[in-house]
Amino acid sequence: MMIGSILNPINSSIIAVALAPIGAALGADAARTAWLISALYLATSIGQPLVGRLVDTYGPKRLFLAGAALTGVAGVIGTLAPNLTVLVAARVILGFGTCAGYPAAMYLIRSEAERTGMKSPAGVLTTLAVTGQTVAVIGPTLGGLLIGLGGWRSTFAINIPLAIACLVLGWIHLPGRTAIAPSGAADGAPLPDGAPLPVGGPRPRNRLDWAGVLLFAATLVSLLLFLMDARTDRAWLIALTLLAGTGFALRERRAADPFIDVGVFAGNIPLLATYARTFVAYTVSYSFIYGFTQWLEDGRGLSASAAGLLLLPTFAVGIVVSTLTGRKAVVRGKLVVGAVAQLVACAMLLAVGDHAAVWLLVAVAVVLGLPQGLVSLANQNALYFQADPARMGASSGLLRTFMYLGAMVASSATGAFFGRRATTSGLHGLALFMLAAAAVFLVLTLVDRSLGRIAAPQETKQAAPAR
Repeated sequence: MMIGSILNPINSSIIAVALAPIGAALGADAARTAWLISALYLATSIGQPLVGRLVDTYGPKRLFLAGAALTGVAGVIGTLAPNLTVLVAARVILGFGTCAGYPAAMYLIRSEAERTGMKSPAGVLTTLAVTGQTVAVIGPTLGGLLIGLGGWRSTFAINIPLAIACLVLGWIHLPGRTAIAPSGAADGAPLPDGAPLPVGGPRPRNRLDWAGVLLFAATLVSLLLFLMDARTDRAWLIALTLLAGTGFALRERRAADPFIDVGVFAGNIPLLATYARTFVAYTVSYSFIYGFTQWLEDGRGLSASAAGLLLLPTFAVGIVVSTLTGRKAVVRGKLVVGAVAQLVACAMLLAVGDHAAVWLLVAVAVVLGLPQGLVSLANQNALYFQADPARMGASSGLLRTFMYLGAMVASSATGAFFGRRATTSGLHGLALFMLAAAAVFLVLTLVDRSLGRIAAPQETKQAAPAR
């Protein structure tokens, strides 16, 4: 579960230090290599809730194995790609292939907790948060090391052994089919393939709402295409987003078995607040990962390997913070501290100059490690209690969708402030944008009173979705 969960965040961030060498090798400018970022986000934003819904319907094993196989195929294609077009196609396949790990893991954790009647598995959720989100920060560091050892193609080749590990471990250990019972029940025991689900558990769903899937995809694609290059002459994409989104909502309200039950989500305000916090928090986080990394190479003149190593403190601090606080029940406190740390780090970026001392750059990376270790863990734990257990896969997939919507906004903002080159003035403009987003994150946390009512993992055996 943990290896599968890191595939998506690692691939979303490892590309940050590979864009320049890829462009130089394939003769592509920055505008064209940016599609390597956008392609993964487009595929992931659509694929996460779709695959999560399929996990809810068919169980985690077959989706996990199919995703691992696609990831391996994408790794081979990317390693051998002769041009940028094939490389972008590999990133699309990679986006869909890496979608299964996190929803499958959340589904399995919830089903095991229901089956055994155990208390909320805070330790497992902490490990999942560390591997699934905090490890994303090591992407640029890992990418820099891989590029130094084997060139940019090694950033794609790394997916091959990871995919093989997922296939072997998933085939041996994952249960064929599980059922998450309604809230308060505990009959989520693994079932053999093909066996009917027990009475009282979720009904088998043999038909996917493809009309809803297509409308959802149209909504996200039009929105993300606008965010990739936000200009007034592209406002028609926003109109298309609103039109497709309205059609999607109307379709899902009428569907007998909707792709995403918008009625349930609309009535679950705490869950919607968690999605909103995830969006703004990761707008800040990915602005740092992409913007700060690009500035280190262009503005500070560091190599890709050196820039990646300077982000290592963020990863290390995030790991330590997640490990130390993972079993503590305070969700609201973690979010408040994370938001304040983001504000402090953004303010520190305003003091960074062309010849900034290394200790200041390291200090920025250290401060950013605090929210990296706190925020993803807190939002994940909040979703665990807030989401409908029978739709845990789809709900956790949507959490990743909102995370990558934030990443797309960050990518667009980075391009807007930097232009052709990552200058110090551009970094300061990006820091002000990040400061505003971090302030919104803090406000959303402070006004959400439902966070104080989330059951403590140490004390609660079962928890109904928060309403």
